[in-house]
Amino acid sequence: MAKLTNFMNLVQILLLCQFANASVTRKLSVHPVAPTLKYIRGGAAASALSIGSKVIAGGASRAIAQALLYPVDALRTLAQTRDGRTLADVGAQALVRGCAQTSSFALFTGALQFGIFGLVNPRYGPLVASACGAAGSCLVSVPQEVIKQRLITGVYSNFREAATTIWRTEGILGFYSAWKPTVSRNVPFVITTFTCRDIMHKQLKMMKQRRIRNQYDINNRLDLGMLDNLGIGIMSALVAGVITQPIDVIKTRMMTQAASKAVPYSSALDCALTVLRTEGWQKLYSGIGQRCIYMCGLWGLTFALEPMMTSYLNSR
Repeated sequence: MAKLTNFMNLVQILLLCQFANASVTRKLSVHPVAPTLKYIRGGAAASALSIGSKVIAGGASRAIAQALLYPVDALRTLAQTRDGRTLADVGAQALVRGCAQTSSFALFTGALQFGIFGLVNPRYGPLVASACGAAGSCLVSVPQEVIKQRLITGVYSNFREAATTIWRTEGILGFYSAWKPTVSRNVPFVITTFTCRDIMHKQLKMMKQRRIRNQYDINNRLDLGMLDNLGIGIMSALVAGVITQPIDVIKTRMMTQAASKAVPYSSALDCALTVLRTEGWQKLYSGIGQRCIYMCGLWGLTFALEPMMTSYLNSR
């Protein structure tokens, strides 16, 4: 009987130990979860804040850069027209005609590019992210280009006339004329620009890291400055501009053929073949100087201003 009592006491002790151990385990497993969930929620909020800042900063920086460089883009457009128009043909006012209105479109173009890139890049990388950003931004950038280039070439005298006439005579599709060549130009251009930017960012940071001796100052010293980002934007856009120049000429010809008395092109392919047959392959690189100046300045300023604006907005 005594042995049975001792055995039951031993069983009770073992059960109590087991319950105590289970209780401790639950406490250890439950309590760390709360801060983890809090951290995850905070991280998601911070991530959403960062994306929101990038959207605003990307749109604002793109609009500012485009407005400043609008006259250069006007010269590029004139150089690519079918009949080789000059300022003498359209007047000096063409350099700024529609600047304020069409540059406002760049707010949405830049917002879409940087916003989509920021959302997609962490999961799929810069290549896919830049392609998605380029394709998405075409919803805004194509109407902007149509109106802008028709204003520059003198088809319409002001923004209101351009918008109302296109809507009345061509409908919504009129704002998306030359949609295919524009997308065919924008997607590879933005892919090349953002991918080059990402590569150059990493290379510059690695170079700076190798020069750092004081490891305690590494986070501050590795940040890229405005001049670094300006140079990255210029070099990235230069590479992308040379690659996509023929597509840009075709796109401009398709959008501005209403200003020419020649037989209209039936398609982008017809435009390319006609240019090659009647004017030579060199014509597909017309306006490359003006475009490189414009695109290098545009993306240089955009990439220089965007991190500064994002940092300012996040600090607010």
